[in-house]
Amino acid sequence: MKIFFDTEFTGLHKNTTLISIGLISEDRRQFYAELIDYNENHCDTWIKENVIKHLRKTDWREKRGTYIPNYHIGAKQEIGKSLDNWLVQFEEVELVSDVCHYDMVLLIDLFATAFNMPNNVAHACYDINQDIARKYGISMKEAFDKSREDILYQHYKENKVQGDKHNALYDAKVIRELYQILNDVDFEKIHRLG
Repeated sequence: MKIFFDTEFTGLHKNTTLISIGLISEDRRQFYAELIDYNENHCDTWIKENVIKHLRKTDWREKRGTYIPNYHIGAKQEIGKSLDNWLVQFEEVELVSDVCHYDMVLLIDLFATAFNMPNNVAHACYDINQDIARKYGISMKEAFDKSREDILYQHYKENKVQGDKHNALYDAKVIRELYQILNDVDFEKIHRLG
């Protein structure tokens, strides 16, 4: 089972800490967590305005009517245990992300080390940035700079992904849709046919 995931974190630096993580499977099972023990002193103004300000825990009054399956809030160790419990429902997990070098390290850190990850999870991550570069015949840098939403809107007439940009679960859903577009796959059809 492919699991698409994204993280939000305190910055592009060596000592970054995880703010939130979102995962969605091929068949749309979801996990979303916000951490309470990240180091806000590492956050620049952009992260405070575009990530922290829109967290569910920060904006709970506005978002209390919206339901997120498997929503968790807690310290890194608690979130790691919750994620471990969620991942074991899958027979085999292939992780997929977008420009995943920070995302994968932070996901592994939830389990302390890669050796502590559930046995059903591959320790490598498929990166769709390479698919974007290949599909559009552009460099990896150009692919990195290409708007993911623009790719979605080129292929779907309606807004297929609901949520707030720079929310880890929203971004994971975008990655799921992009994977299907870039690899000509239809998960709905695959899981309907069983």
